[in-house]
Amino acid sequence: MWSLFTRKEGQGLVEYALILVLIAIVVIGVLTLLGDRLTAVFSQVNDGLQAPAP
Repeated sequence: MWSLFTRKEGQGLVEYALILVLIAIVVIGVLTLLGDRLTAVFSQVNDGLQAPAP
């Protein structure tokens, strides 16, 4: 049973998974904080693309 805790074969995979989880948390946090601003920017871009060319 102790060998399950001392083996290092899956260590790299766990570290990559933890890094991905931390990146996902940061991305979700940034999108939550900037969500309204990003919506406004995309709305302006959409309005600009739909306007007829002069």
